[in-house]
Amino acid sequence: MVSKVGFIGLGTMGKPIVVNIARAGFDLMVYDVRKEPVRVLSASNAKVARSVKEIAEHGELIEIVVLDDAQVEAVLVGETGVLAAAKPGTLVAIHSTVLPRTLKAIVEKAAAKDIIVVDAPISGGQTGVCEKRLCYRVGGTRDAVDKCREVFGTSGTEIVHLGDAGTGTVAKIHQSDSRLYQHAGDVRRDFNRREGRFGFTVVAAGHPSQRRSELHGGSLFERIKRVAQSPQALRHQWEGLYKTLSVALESANDLSISLPGTALTQQLLAKIVGYKEVQ
Repeated sequence: MVSKVGFIGLGTMGKPIVVNIARAGFDLMVYDVRKEPVRVLSASNAKVARSVKEIAEHGELIEIVVLDDAQVEAVLVGETGVLAAAKPGTLVAIHSTVLPRTLKAIVEKAAAKDIIVVDAPISGGQTGVCEKRLCYRVGGTRDAVDKCREVFGTSGTEIVHLGDAGTGTVAKIHQSDSRLYQHAGDVRRDFNRREGRFGFTVVAAGHPSQRRSELHGGSLFERIKRVAQSPQALRHQWEGLYKTLSVALESANDLSISLPGTALTQQLLAKIVGYKEVQ
């Protein structure tokens, strides 16, 4: 188990996760390039770092919840990154959804410095954080995952060890594509009896034999009903799915796999969230 936690990224998901860690009594230090979330959290039990280096020097476990591959690499790699300053044996948990090739490169660079990386994408959204029922799909050694469990458990009820580093990311990408089939099924089943309650339709295409993965929080309509009072939360839900689909499509391209249904759904999501073009 670990007692000292460093946390980088205090956005929509990172900030409430940090609050739960602080309330659990861990020796916590946080960092974000933006001043506002840092100022809010400085009133909690968390110490505030002035740089990524301070986080690296503090944490036995360093959790990262930033936007994309570029930001993950920026905080980990290079002369001012975590890998340059962290002690041998430090654990790094990447919660951001990144490309498998990005994760593989980071794991190799970390191993050269005797730093252990686990990939631990999270599912459940803001509601899941507040209710402390997130699902963590974790890839890494069993020993490393076990050391993270108590910290992850401050926000999650399911911490699933899937295998070696990288398996958590692959599972997250698989989930994103499976969500298309789940959403389509939810719409077909529920739309007639709930017609008009929500002002949009989700269209998804795919092979009928695709195994549908269970989604935490119930059907699409049930999840949207919970966040319908908060336009910001609803937008975040769609943006999160859009981003994960982007990773799925690029990963499929690396493997020369065509996912036309996924690509179409991403384009429709771009319209829902108001993107002028696919980003």
